Amino acid sequence: MVEVNRPGLIKKIIGAAIVIASLAVTTISLAAIGENTVVPVGTPVPISLKAYVPLTLCSSLASGEISGIVRDDSGPVSGATVRVQATTNAAATGTDGHFTLTGLVPNQPVVLTAWASGYYIGGGGSYLPGDVAVELHLEAHASQDNPDYVWLSAFADAGDESNCQNCHADPLDPNSTLPFDEWQRDAHSRSTQNKRFLTMYTGTDITGNQSPLTDYFCDRDYGCVPLPPDLSQSYYGPGYKLDFPDTAGNCAACHAPAASVDSPYDVDPTAVTGVGSEGVACDYCHKIWDVRLDARMGVPLENMPGVLSFELRRPPEGHQFFAGPFDDVAPGEDTYSVLQTHSQICAPCHFGSFWGTQVYNSFGEWLDSPYNDTENGKTCQDCHMPPTGATHFTRPDKGGIERNPDEIFSHKMLGAMDESLLQNAVTMTVTASLENDEVTVLVDITNDLTGHHVPTDSPLRHLLLLVQAVDADGAELPQSDGPVVPDWGGQGDPAEGYYAGLPGKAYAKVLQELWTYTMPSGAYWNQTRVVSDNRLAAFETDTSTYSFTAPTDGEVTVQVSLLFRRAFIALMDQKGWEVPDIVMEQETVVLNR
Repeated sequence: MVEVNRPGLIKKIIGAAIVIASLAVTTISLAAIGENTVVPVGTPVPISLKAYVPLTLCSSLASGEISGIVRDDSGPVSGATVRVQATTNAAATGTDGHFTLTGLVPNQPVVLTAWASGYYIGGGGSYLPGDVAVELHLEAHASQDNPDYVWLSAFADAGDESNCQNCHADPLDPNSTLPFDEWQRDAHSRSTQNKRFLTMYTGTDITGNQSPLTDYFCDRDYGCVPLPPDLSQSYYGPGYKLDFPDTAGNCAACHAPAASVDSPYDVDPTAVTGVGSEGVACDYCHKIWDVRLDARMGVPLENMPGVLSFELRRPPEGHQFFAGPFDDVAPGEDTYSVLQTHSQICAPCHFGSFWGTQVYNSFGEWLDSPYNDTENGKTCQDCHMPPTGATHFTRPDKGGIERNPDEIFSHKMLGAMDESLLQNAVTMTVTASLENDEVTVLVDITNDLTGHHVPTDSPLRHLLLLVQAVDADGAELPQSDGPVVPDWGGQGDPAEGYYAGLPGKAYAKVLQELWTYTMPSGAYWNQTRVVSDNRLAAFETDTSTYSFTAPTDGEVTVQVSLLFRRAFIALMDQKGWEVPDIVMEQETVVLNR
């Protein structure tokens, strides 16, 4: 049965429009059909009644379409994306602002959203197939950054519903994949509290003991240059504040972006409090609007780390602004940003050139690799923010809707301390042979799974390859040929992680300070030069060969291990860092005569 309301005929004639397909002339007159008259489905309707039914409505009903217009305060908006929320069903508005969405299921309501560049995402209302006069409104967001904006804390405070934790965390699930919960387990959330960073900044060990301030040799003609530390005194490693005690430096530009955004050279990371101490937090990342890059090289400019290369959109008072990878988060003051899914958003904090030396460069390494192919490559997010399998990025009880799990990305942002990531970074193959009085071991390491050098970024990071051959009694065979671990691999007991001189090699970017000749150095706030760099670029293979004197009889066991070490062991000893090596690859081969 179909209910016909004559005054509202155009909007409520849905069922009757199906009947109009019949062209038969009936004895029912228009006057005989009163308001809210119930007409059996299948009853022929007079031609005079058909005149009230727009042909576009009939067409929409037949094909499952919705059509309408997108406007802003000035009129129609062309090029806007109108989407059935959380689906791939979308259409673009024409020059007149009109759109038509097809492929809809009759009588099944859908939520529509609209977005265009420069606007918040609009819509969020429910509509039925057959609606032909839908009007979606867009509101322009601010085109300038507001330095007076007060940063929003990621953490839930009593009575405060405007933070991230309230909607993007699950307090009952310790393994939650909601964005806030994963971010809390990620290094970005601890960037202002990381003990390795702080002790390198202050020149202390983890218990607070501080090295002496740097001494300088001054010449009337050439100025002052730093002297090496006096190791006859207690020494707890280098520190920025030992060399430049009267300045704050620009370390906070990456480690405390919310605190330093308006004064990147004046913020001491150890003095940051409040929201600024939350590290690289939600509110900061989702207010990034653009990245300033060298137009010719596609990388950040010299000495422009972190906030110095970001363009933000902090909203004016009374408004909010969040940029993200979805164009259908509505209603609210959110907008879509393609930058959120591009590697360039990582560039300012993962590319650092200081004093003319390229210190860290994972973004530039990716840019120069095959992974930077627009069709077949991978972005930083593909590896470091992979889909978690979750179906919600907002709790359902807070309005979260179910989405394609392939489009919900991890906020754990897997990095150098993630064992699984490191164990899927390279491929190692070992070939060993025993002939006459010699054991020969061939080791190939291929960076076939990583879109930048391995290791990357901090020049403290390095890999150690250890090759060991033992006889049937477990006694080590003497090495007769092949490379050995360099001195900075650690002088001491191998059982304690000191591997200098053992069969194997290291992969690292080694810096030397120009004036003190300290090497390897992690104090890249000073002038340094690159002494060597044998790290593995994307798809590069390194081959090394080792020979050992074989026993006269019995089997030989060869064990090859590739370790990731966070920092040079002498520095870790000075600072008191206790960071265990991570085994990336390991293989054992047993040889018999």
